[in-house]
Amino acid sequence: MSEPDGLAGLDDRRRDWVTAAWRQVSVDRLRELIVRLVDVPSPTGDEAPLAGHIADTLAAAGVEAGKQPLDDRQANAWGRLRGDGGGVDLMLYAPIDTLTVGDEREDLPWIGPELRADMRPAARVEGDLVIGLGASNPKGHAACVLMAAEAIHRAGVPLAGDLLVGFGAGGMPTNARAGARRNTGQGTGCSFLLEQGFWTDYAVIAKPGWAVSADEVGLAWFEVTVHGTHTYVGSRHRLPYRNPIAAAGQVIEHLERWFEEYAARHTEGTVAPQGIVAAIEGGWMRMAAVTPAACRFRVDLRLSPNTTPAQARREFSAAMTEIAEVTGAEIDWDMILSIPGTSTDPDSWVCRSAIDAWQALEARPHEAIVGNSGATDANILRSRGIPTVRVGMPKVAEAPFPIDFAAGMNTVDVRAMRTLTRHLIRVAVDTTTRPRSEMGLVI
Repeated sequence: MSEPDGLAGLDDRRRDWVTAAWRQVSVDRLRELIVRLVDVPSPTGDEAPLAGHIADTLAAAGVEAGKQPLDDRQANAWGRLRGDGGGVDLMLYAPIDTLTVGDEREDLPWIGPELRADMRPAARVEGDLVIGLGASNPKGHAACVLMAAEAIHRAGVPLAGDLLVGFGAGGMPTNARAGARRNTGQGTGCSFLLEQGFWTDYAVIAKPGWAVSADEVGLAWFEVTVHGTHTYVGSRHRLPYRNPIAAAGQVIEHLERWFEEYAARHTEGTVAPQGIVAAIEGGWMRMAAVTPAACRFRVDLRLSPNTTPAQARREFSAAMTEIAEVTGAEIDWDMILSIPGTSTDPDSWVCRSAIDAWQALEARPHEAIVGNSGATDANILRSRGIPTVRVGMPKVAEAPFPIDFAAGMNTVDVRAMRTLTRHLIRVAVDTTTRPRSEMGLVI
């Protein structure tokens, strides 16, 4: 069976424009782009070198581009293809920071006993696969956005609205690693990009998952402190003994069961919000002879678009109150971070155009991915009022090594990159070549 031409539903002019842009896309160029992105380290808070590289790459291709510093270490990159002023503006967006650092001093031992090759910011090519830190998520997706801008520009597509490509710092769910600024993750680069005037009518974010998604979970972080008694092992049998570390273990065991109940209650649409205990600390590692007076841990609780952070806080508090009664533990807790979940109207133009493109490329009805609990900067874009959809690549399924969570983040197939790039190009051309009046936008 021949491959679908991916053009179904487009009029003749847009068929020609999309086809012309697709001719500018090659797996060789995509491989070159992703290798270079992987080779520039970009842990959260230190994306400035990669942002500069992306801006330079766009400029070398003839695209108006720039680097947008947040401080001396962190920066976004952007590119713009200008329309004639009469059309709809669209942003293709991808974050550029990696979830882990690629340095033993920060990643070990929590990522595993050693840094594998795929966990380092050094690209390795094996046939159609490119392996290296962030090769798929986020850098493979960023490379597709970059390639789409290059291709549309080189094809000379006559745009009515502007096409903006944004590459955001601080897209990963992390607080600051080091330095003076505390707000380096959780979408800070995307937020800054919008605040500085890079605004569009619609947006598409490129993040994993070969399907179009119009809704997404948010998240709330809680810090829980379990109190106890500071004492000495030599006096355990002589003095009051309340070990907060042991009590924390009981509390966490109850929370693990509650997370499953919580997810079942809030599963709806394409989301299934989950919760985890992510980190714990208590006591002196240098002094195992004594117990601490407190043990604390952090929880990430994902939020349905229909659950506000305030509602989540009340629900979590009710659970903690019950757990404290059952276990007898003395516990304090509070919400320390929150980003609401968001959704875009499925009838929005960007959603319909993205689904049309997917169906044309697949030659079958669109199949949504359900059970999602991952959050992205789509929440930042939507919360500012920009209708946004998410689309990306599937995780690599076949490789000459096991594909665990980290390897899935760090391995990309250039053939999948080509498909995603074609999708992004079609949506971009379909959107930015139309007058605002056709979209119901008067001004």
